[in-house]
Amino acid sequence: MSWDIVLFNSKQKIESVSELDENQLEPTDFDTILEQSFDQINKDDNHREIIGTDFTIDFFVHNKPVSNTMLNLYGENGLFELIELAKKHNWQIYDSGIGEMIDLENPEKNGFENHRKYVEHIFNRK
Repeated sequence: MSWDIVLFNSKQKIESVSELDENQLEPTDFDTILEQSFDQINKDDNHREIIGTDFTIDFFVHNKPVSNTMLNLYGENGLFELIELAKKHNWQIYDSGIGEMIDLENPEKNGFENHRKYVEHIFNRK
């Protein structure tokens, strides 16, 4: 199963996409950051596929800074990786599957109770 999520870079704490203040959005080179954050990436023209442990993330590159970008996730672990990346870069994540912003500090509030276990797994493998 897959779902679409949107990464935002905004000075505003986005509570709801309907309340989004476009003047608070900040252009970001999501493409480069995503490509530098993962080891295995398939590239085909402007399409990218990140391949990780039990997940893939598909997206199309913009070739310029943008304030938001849509990603297609396959596997819950991909979301967990993006949550950690979003925390690092002060991004915000909208999950179209649940129709709301993800609480990055408490993703279990959004139904992602496996997040804590996954983060522990990541830190223990280093």
